Amino acid sequence: MVVEMSRGYRLTEYWRFFWPLALMGSILVLSGQFQNGILARYPDAVRELAVFAIAGSTFGLFHAGISFVSQMANVYARSEAGTQQALRFVTIICMVLAGLIGLLAFTDIGTWLLHFIYGINDELVRQVVRYLQLYIPLIVVDGFRQFLTGLLVQARLTGRLTIVNIIQLSMVVVVLIAGFTAGMDAPIVLVGSLLLGSVCHLIMLIWLVRRDYTLPNQREHDSLSFNELFRFFLPVATTGVMFAISRPVLYALIARSPDAVVSIAAMRVGFDVASLFQVTANQFRHFFVTFGDDDLVTKRLFMWLIGGGITVIMLLVAATPVSHFLLADLIGIEGTVLVYSREVLLWMCILPGLILWRNYYHGLLMVARKTTGMALGGIIRVGGMYLLAQTAWLLGWLDFRVATIILLLGFVFEATVVTIICRWHRRRMADL
Repeated sequence: MVVEMSRGYRLTEYWRFFWPLALMGSILVLSGQFQNGILARYPDAVRELAVFAIAGSTFGLFHAGISFVSQMANVYARSEAGTQQALRFVTIICMVLAGLIGLLAFTDIGTWLLHFIYGINDELVRQVVRYLQLYIPLIVVDGFRQFLTGLLVQARLTGRLTIVNIIQLSMVVVVLIAGFTAGMDAPIVLVGSLLLGSVCHLIMLIWLVRRDYTLPNQREHDSLSFNELFRFFLPVATTGVMFAISRPVLYALIARSPDAVVSIAAMRVGFDVASLFQVTANQFRHFFVTFGDDDLVTKRLFMWLIGGGITVIMLLVAATPVSHFLLADLIGIEGTVLVYSREVLLWMCILPGLILWRNYYHGLLMVARKTTGMALGGIIRVGGMYLLAQTAWLLGWLDFRVATIILLLGFVFEATVVTIICRWHRRRMADL
């Protein structure tokens, strides 16, 4: 009875911490749905969606380099010296990534690379380049946002994060509608809304950290070095990049198919809607970094409950007329893109379970600060996806459906690898 009461208390504690993070993630992903809805109302909607899919995925390769900054801040910003050193490290990373995007967006080599990788015509390349030029300041702003978010999660102030993210989403939506109504070009409207929303969010985070954040009682990492930060950060950044590169790999191959624009647009829409559910599963990275690797039975039970709930809700959306209402009536997708994207969404109902499987072991590896295994899993996922997609393309099988299945199989490859590595590491530590 005492054990059951203790488990119930822990589950309640986990839920109080987790639900604001899940809501926060869903709010952030919602901005993508509003973007799709705005693009669907432009004259050449299918083309606009395809261009934004390619540009957004390309930018995502660089943005993925800062996707684990909040976890890094949670782990290492536990003293004044450690916080200052970690912030300097993040500043350098953001500047390097901004410079790399600049090389891609402002040089002939960058233009050639985009044309070579995606196999798209010169006009589409010019549109993608314009997006990338506008994206450059966003990666710097987002790096600092991630860092401050990690501090607030470390202090378990997740409820406050939800509030500021709702304000950010409201700002994005207002700017999207205002820009579209004013007749501005799609790149200005979409990237401008993200940048203004992110700047507003950053200002609010700075205010919250100054007002409410305090360092942990047990101070750590007073003598933190760039070398230690780099050893932690490089594998997790590689993991993020491998995740982000998944879509471009598929887009680059499917771009050579006869109905490439329609397929890419449908996959963009279907993947984005699926992200509303996927992002909840991804919050478990914060979960393990904050609560540690003890009482794994209760933690697994909590993950099963959350994962089951996510999958059931996603199926209720994807397998019923709700998906038509969401995609056609709310977002404004129509025609073949609508048919394809609904099928993509149905296949993606498998994804939350795969994400939870992978993130359970990701969390344990981050707590142990053995993040190299995460990078290896990501590399094998992308390599496996490329081989499958290339084979399917050579055989003439590659379409939006096969590409979606390949994406899911990539996560199976990755989860299998990190499972083997994490279990090996834990057995090795137990033997010491």
